[in-house]
Amino acid sequence: MHTILVVLGALAVGMMVVAGVGAVTTGWMPPPARRRVLRPKLWGYAQLTGAVGAVLWLFLGALPGRLGPLPVIGWCLFMGSLGVQTLARRPGRTPARTPDHPSPTHPAA
Repeated sequence: MHTILVVLGALAVGMMVVAGVGAVTTGWMPPPARRRVLRPKLWGYAQLTGAVGAVLWLFLGALPGRLGPLPVIGWCLFMGSLGVQTLARRPGRTPARTPDHPSPTHPAA
């Protein structure tokens, strides 16, 4: 049973890495997240950080013995990445529109 859980955990982390690299390099998003995520690069970096945290927490936290704070750091990285992924769903800041300098996203008519 332990082997099955390790393989499933490795597959989940592998899928996180593939999705994160795809989002950072090309802007590709997995189908469930395409409609909601507005900033794919930020989401991809958060996904990669979450994968590192999951590896530290899942695979080092399960080992017997004293490993120090690494599993706790991994858990904090994973939870922090979830917060950054939530921020990736919000629109980024756009420059304020002034009469002299119109916004690049909303050109003056």
